[in-house]
Amino acid sequence: MGSADFVLMINLSAAGLLAAAFMTIAVYDTGRVSARWLAFSYLIGMAYFAIEFIIPAFADARLPVVTAFAVFLAATIAFNGGLAHKYGIKPPWPPMLFFLVVASVAVYLVQDLPRHALTRMMAYQLPYAAMQFAAVGIVLSSRQRRGRLDYLLAAVLGASAVQFASKPFIAGALGGWGANPQAYVQTGYALVSQSLGTVFGLALALLALAVLVRDVLNEATSKSETDALSRLFNRGGFERHAELAMRDAVRRGVPVALVIADLDHFKSINDSFGHASGDRVIATFAGFLREAAAEHHVAGRIGGEEFAIILPGTNLAAARLFAEGARSAFGALPIEGLAVGYRCSASFGVAELNADEGFSNLMRRADAALYEAKNAGRDCVRVAPNIPRRVPAGKLSDKG
Repeated sequence: MGSADFVLMINLSAAGLLAAAFMTIAVYDTGRVSARWLAFSYLIGMAYFAIEFIIPAFADARLPVVTAFAVFLAATIAFNGGLAHKYGIKPPWPPMLFFLVVASVAVYLVQDLPRHALTRMMAYQLPYAAMQFAAVGIVLSSRQRRGRLDYLLAAVLGASAVQFASKPFIAGALGGWGANPQAYVQTGYALVSQSLGTVFGLALALLALAVLVRDVLNEATSKSETDALSRLFNRGGFERHAELAMRDAVRRGVPVALVIADLDHFKSINDSFGHASGDRVIATFAGFLREAAAEHHVAGRIGGEEFAIILPGTNLAAARLFAEGARSAFGALPIEGLAVGYRCSASFGVAELNADEGFSNLMRRADAALYEAKNAGRDCVRVAPNIPRRVPAGKLSDKG
């Protein structure tokens, strides 16, 4: 067994392991179609490496060579399909499959050209490069929010495309790719080509795995931080995201305010109309908060009938206007299951972050303002007074 044969065996085993890894994710989350397609792409890759390994056994290798080419190109197309599902893009199956047929026919036709002809070598490698560049387009054209891993995946896909396009020139520099298909696996180019395939194949697979695992973990975290009834953050999720938003506002030097709301007489709603109606009241108020909140606001259900929303870039006066508007609008909303003409209401407490104040103290002051609203008869807004920033005695100056 030559060096290229050994690398082929490594690639075959690696493709099997990677297919199993993607299939594990697909089994864990049956709705993750992208993982199934990525697993399928590496299963097809296993078939390609198996064909490459047995090509020397054929006296006339034209058919197995074209088959190997078509199978590997199909693997890249399946990979692109998985990426498209991952990034929320409709997989371009018709053009990719048409490209597979045309490219396979072209490779079949160039078999009559001299083995070292540049046209023949380009016919083999450029379709792979084209599919990798198509994958770059899929990642970068997505409207989903992308992170560093996504951009790194796009960069490695681009580098992989370049290495496919450069392979004819690498083959020329290394003395060609063998006098015939049977001699290919004994050439230095075969060793380099298969090694490059191993490096890029593993890098792309590991990056794709990392992206999928990141998404799975993010979704699990999101579910653990989301209240099922209101579809807002639960208390733990709200406190974590609100504190992050607060710190970002402080870093940017903009004000930040907190509004806490409590549904009035909620127990009597449950007692009079049933818990299902009470749930609809909670869902209605939560839906109103989602619609009223801007993208950079953070809203949560922090108790049974208690809600909070942090407003970065909003001062105390603007936050009070927000609370007054929410109070007035919620009171006018009809809610299914309640008596005709029954009006729900909520009380609000508002506080603006003081200099050098922490999130827990901001919560405490907004909560105190909420209790003032409750004690004032409910269905109103109360504001926590700002604490003037203390100036050290040494900083005071006598202007007289």
